[in-house]
Amino acid sequence: MQDIKSTRRQQSTMPRELRTDTIAYGHIDLPFLLLMLAISVIGIVMMFSASYASAVRSGLPASYFFLRQGQFYLFGLLVMGVLSRVPYQIYKMAAPFIFIGVTVLLALVLIAGEERGGARRWFNIGFQFQPSELAKLGIVIIFATLIVVFGRRMEKFKYGVIPFGFILLLFCSLVLFQPHLSGAIIIGSTGMVLMFVGGVKKRFFVVLASLGLLAGYLAWRFMDHVQSRIAVWQDPFLDPRGAGFQPIQSLYAIAPGGLFGLGLGQSRQKFGSLPERHNDYVFSIVAEEIGFIGAFMIIVLFVLLIARGFWIALQTRDRFGSLLVCGIMTLLSLQTFLNLGVVTNLLPATGVSMPFFSYGGTALMVQLAQMGIVLNVSKYIPAKREG
Repeated sequence: MQDIKSTRRQQSTMPRELRTDTIAYGHIDLPFLLLMLAISVIGIVMMFSASYASAVRSGLPASYFFLRQGQFYLFGLLVMGVLSRVPYQIYKMAAPFIFIGVTVLLALVLIAGEERGGARRWFNIGFQFQPSELAKLGIVIIFATLIVVFGRRMEKFKYGVIPFGFILLLFCSLVLFQPHLSGAIIIGSTGMVLMFVGGVKKRFFVVLASLGLLAGYLAWRFMDHVQSRIAVWQDPFLDPRGAGFQPIQSLYAIAPGGLFGLGLGQSRQKFGSLPERHNDYVFSIVAEEIGFIGAFMIIVLFVLLIARGFWIALQTRDRFGSLLVCGIMTLLSLQTFLNLGVVTNLLPATGVSMPFFSYGGTALMVQLAQMGIVLNVSKYIPAKREG
């Protein structure tokens, strides 16, 4: 005890940058944890409500999807707990291996992956494993590491744009070949956000934004399915039995919910024709069953979780930890916004799932792993000083 007091007296005379007693080691951010648990529990319940009709229709037990998702959820919580105790600096050392591993998996899935609905995105290893979900977290770790390594050199085109552009082009191209447009959009957008936060000069962003707009124009001009999606987004009834079917059925689910909803488990559209009712369009069932007020409260919880995450990023004095949290919360923000935009037809259909709500083992476990990393970073926020 005397040694501890002596150490604290010595530290009190040190410059703030060299002191260690301002770090609250071992204390995760409780508000962030509680918000995340509240959202994920609500998500599991709503996924069960949305999925049992599909299970029964497929000749499966009504609780089939719920029990499967529950298993992934419990395992994901275990992973989250472990990662919340693993010092996040280890990811900096692992970044080269993460880059190689993600690249190999994205390439292999194009060759040996399982094909469904014209897309080859999954490995079947007893459950569906989607490498693009790992690529989302991988891009955060890789970019955060490079930004810290390059430091002030990020302002130079040679360091701040070329290596990052190469990695983005590689990952996004491999994901687009699956094809998985929403995955490429999320990976590319997250990478751009980290580059901006990392110190890339604004004039370089003008060049990158111009290239992005050019790529978007070329996709619209020469890719028929992109033109079809945009046209149907503007007016789903142009093709009510084809490309417009999903957005129309989603709106048919949301509309009857009104202010207070039809009641938990009382959705009619989940027994009807809404595709992906327990996956990409699960929030349509949420809005139908618990209404505008219930859906709005869930969105508020997401906003609070995301805001708390960015608060952790701002409070963390280590740049690598701050970049990790910033990237993870950007991923969560983009996926939430894109899914809500699609189910309400504010955005063209992209095939992005709702975090913590949509059925999918890989996505759920990776999301919980990301939350574990954020919780670990939160342990190293400088403690408030008394007096």
